Amino acid sequence: MDIKRDQRRFKQIVRGRIRDNLRKYITHGEMIGRRGKDLVSIPVPQLDVPRFKFGKNGSGGVGQGDGEVGSPVGKPGQGPQGAGGAGSEPGSGHLMEVEVTLDELAEMLGDELELPRIKPKGNASVEAEKSKYNSVRQTGPESLRHFRRTYLRALKRQISTGVYEPLEPRVIPIKADKQYRSWNDVPIPHVNAAVIYMMDVSGSMTDDQKEIVRTESFWIDAWLGSQYKGVQRRYIIHDAVAKQVDEHTFYHTRESGGTRISSAYRTAAQLIDREFPAELWNIYCFQFSDGDNWGDDNRQAFELLTDRLLPRVNLFCYGQVESPYGSGEFLDSLEKQFAGNETLVLSEIPDKDGIYESIKTFLGKGR
Repeated sequence: MDIKRDQRRFKQIVRGRIRDNLRKYITHGEMIGRRGKDLVSIPVPQLDVPRFKFGKNGSGGVGQGDGEVGSPVGKPGQGPQGAGGAGSEPGSGHLMEVEVTLDELAEMLGDELELPRIKPKGNASVEAEKSKYNSVRQTGPESLRHFRRTYLRALKRQISTGVYEPLEPRVIPIKADKQYRSWNDVPIPHVNAAVIYMMDVSGSMTDDQKEIVRTESFWIDAWLGSQYKGVQRRYIIHDAVAKQVDEHTFYHTRESGGTRISSAYRTAAQLIDREFPAELWNIYCFQFSDGDNWGDDNRQAFELLTDRLLPRVNLFCYGQVESPYGSGEFLDSLEKQFAGNETLVLSEIPDKDGIYESIKTFLGKGR
């Protein structure tokens, strides 16, 4: 029992360390490469147990030996830190990797950013059926025999037939007395979510900007996955033309063409029409761009947002990643066109340190 208590205490300490450094983990993506299906490995500082270290015999007692007040204490011949050649002593800056579930990470994220719980919209879609033991029948396997009901049925039979002896109370069930638990398949409704990621992969979006998008998307996925029983993810890339791709292609594609944001919006609207009816799904769109768009394409993009996307989604989040090559004008245009629209959420992400506030801006509405 002491070992289990110590293990629980150790886990509490480790998770406390993760919470204390969560902002650093949010703004840096080193743990994303260590992600498994349900677990994430996070490097935390080594937790050392204090211990006594004994000196050599005959080297003097406490307070003995030459020296003046204020003299530094150290090993004989010890020089400045870092001086000298290669050493053989272990270092003191060890890191330990701790596995944390995605649900635990999501809980920490919600606490750190003070995120409200999401209130799903629309109807729930039936995802599966669950077997529920809610009835009794006279046949079935012995493993499902209902002992209490069988005993009562046998007792009633013996009393009604005069077989029961109060002075020698013995109740012996026969085959006709036996009762068995039975089940029915009950449909279990689950509220599902669809997340559509869109990213500009034109030449002005560099690898640094894509890494910001990848890190922010990881935390968005963690939070939405903790709020819904089922989450479907789709990925759309675009330059002047948009196409639906898998996750790996989404983060590792770079084109050299121009930019037409309306092509991504049209592809997203067609995807919703085809796979995610708005009355059955909670739909989230996250678009990332450096703010460049070609000529008059804003007009088509705004029409698609107004008519086909904003009325059907829980949130449409636009994150503008600062780039040395992008103009950054699209965010201002969105702000002017859709001022006061609560479904559209805008965020500027100047660098990795901006990921923290961007996530809070996107998910802080609880929609």
